[in-house]
Amino acid sequence: MSITIVLADDQALVRGGFRMILDNKDDLEVVGEAADGREAVVLVERLRPDVVLMDVRMPHMDGLEATRRIVASGSPSHIIVLTTYDADEYVFAALRAGASGFMLKDVRPAGLVDAIRVVAQGDALLAPSVTRRLLEHFAGALPGAGAETAPDLDELTERELEVLHLVALALSNAEIAGRLVLTEATVKSHVSSVLRKLGLRDRVQAVVLAYDLGLVRPRSS
Repeated sequence: MSITIVLADDQALVRGGFRMILDNKDDLEVVGEAADGREAVVLVERLRPDVVLMDVRMPHMDGLEATRRIVASGSPSHIIVLTTYDADEYVFAALRAGASGFMLKDVRPAGLVDAIRVVAQGDALLAPSVTRRLLEHFAGALPGAGAETAPDLDELTERELEVLHLVALALSNAEIAGRLVLTEATVKSHVSSVLRKLGLRDRVQAVVLAYDLGLVRPRSS
């Protein structure tokens, strides 16, 4: 069964380029295109795609608000926010709103395809090289989470807290397993437990929470 995709971008050439890349893959199918956030919300509600590629800056309704509305509706669609590196402080707010990841718009075709497959499986898109740069760029400007909304970290075991810290550094399960001398299956189990105890949707929200609570800090360099 194909992974269904909705493209949301106000530039027709961008949508067309993405469609050409994705429709060439047997397991991917673009089922709709939206030129602004309002169209994206309507399309996602009607088509219920597996994945949405969501540009941030669009007319009428930006990608941030569209992401909020799609997630608030209870849609099972996974949203990948598209951004350019030097812009869009909205990215973190979109992740807080429930997006499953973000990518740079100049991503290579193979990277785009891999990202869609990863997110469609229910995993968060946290490519370490990109994630570390963006986290460090944006996190310093973020307001901290309110005390009334902060989950209780006391529910986590010492090992789970350690795993959360490494997840926040954008390490993959394999990298975490190497650091802690555990199997990948054990790490995956710990990550699932952390998400469940803290009421988080995915690894992206775990990263945002860790920065909010000061468990990790952007590097100054």
